Amino acid sequence: MVRADAAVTVKVLQQATEADYGFRPSYRKVWMAKQKAVAQIYGDWEESYAELPRWMLGIQATMPGTITVLKTSPVQISGGVDESTVYFHRLFWTFPPCIEAFRHCKPLVSIDGTHLYGKYGGTLLLAIAQDGNSNILPIAFALVEGENAESWSFFLSNLREHVTPREGILVISDMHNGIKAALEAPETGWLPPRAFRAYCIRHVAANFALTFKGKDSRRLLVNAAYAKTEAEFYYWFDIMRTENPAMCDWANHMEYDKWTQHEDAGRRFGHMTTNISECVNSVLKGTRNLPVTSLVKSTYGRLAQLFVVRGQTAEAQLGSGHEFCQALVKVIDRNLRDSRCFTVTLYDRHQSEYTVAETTPTGTFSLGSYRVSLKDHRCDCGHFQALHYPCCHAIACCAYSRLNWASYVHEVYRMSEVFNVYKQGFLPPIPEGLWPPYAGPTIILDPNLWRAKEGRPKATRIRGSMDQSQENQPKRCGLCRQPGHTRRNCHQRTQSGGGDA
Repeated sequence: MVRADAAVTVKVLQQATEADYGFRPSYRKVWMAKQKAVAQIYGDWEESYAELPRWMLGIQATMPGTITVLKTSPVQISGGVDESTVYFHRLFWTFPPCIEAFRHCKPLVSIDGTHLYGKYGGTLLLAIAQDGNSNILPIAFALVEGENAESWSFFLSNLREHVTPREGILVISDMHNGIKAALEAPETGWLPPRAFRAYCIRHVAANFALTFKGKDSRRLLVNAAYAKTEAEFYYWFDIMRTENPAMCDWANHMEYDKWTQHEDAGRRFGHMTTNISECVNSVLKGTRNLPVTSLVKSTYGRLAQLFVVRGQTAEAQLGSGHEFCQALVKVIDRNLRDSRCFTVTLYDRHQSEYTVAETTPTGTFSLGSYRVSLKDHRCDCGHFQALHYPCCHAIACCAYSRLNWASYVHEVYRMSEVFNVYKQGFLPPIPEGLWPPYAGPTIILDPNLWRAKEGRPKATRIRGSMDQSQENQPKRCGLCRQPGHTRRNCHQRTQSGGGDA
């Protein structure tokens, strides 16, 4: 079962054991057995750290341009430093196809961290890009001791240097203090105007719900965040103020450009969350349960498969004559078939300034009037500038002036650009016997990352008043329950002539 799925849960293994053998082993026993099974299939947990440097050399020989940044810490022995061994500390890695792919993706990156579930602890940090067809793509990874300012600074500085050097990109993340400190450090290169930060609205809403209970309160905040115009934002914000003024005070502690869509200057491309859970489940499922070298290897194999599948899909659609990705085509078709009636008035043919009066199909009710600027890619409805493709009002203006609406679509949505995301594929790894030799110190596990130590598991039960023993009360024998002696020299044990069972 572990060979088929390394992410299989301990409870599932318990149930399978009970069904096959008629007894249910403890959670601890099954957990330890699973780690032994993983070690037999994917390699020894401890030896995996020592194999990591040589695998890095092998993959760099396979694909020149692969970036690996390994940080170690010295091993102290008897007051000195052991030169032959070092502790594993942190590792950053990415591959050339990922670096090239980001140049053709949307100018934003989502970052988040997820815990490792194997025998030893740690955290896997990821950076995720999104192509024009709304597919998510992991572009960089890091193994660190945990989420703190130093580990995030290590990850983000290498991400900026090796993968995302372009100016003006947006970082979407949660509100973790370690991320905040790393992004605000001048040396990491993430300060405006070189880069901008936005909060994942899912995490903002989760923090909001800790203070203000109820689904309705959370829904109001999310609706305000997703609003594409200032008028729509204040509509929901005023409802929040009517319900509870404290909700508005809570939201006002955050800068509007970090959590609202109408103030983000179009940098989000409509993406309000990090999408990290979908990425981990679809691309990296099971990798967090593996030894460290197998984990890093699996990212190479999983991404290689992903680039093949998505590259074939993009090539087929491009060969069929599709100019734009399917996600955009569906939206544009819906806008073209819109049943509303639009009355377009041209004000400036040089600047392409229009007004669009919107009514019901019968013309009985007016649904509003909108100003459209094709030159500036703006509309009062907010969709044009937020999503970077024409809204229904802009399409009506294009039809009025006999203009091609396709020229106002951002290039990231074109199938040629989506194809370029997956154009550079991965190469088959060089056989292990041909890897370059490694002559550095042996890398060993840092004891601080030990998750499961030998011996009886430490109790996590919260002790109550009934669990507290009386002070200065002598210990009692385990057999006769009398004080003054132990089980080893109990007279009942001596009289029976037996030993421990």
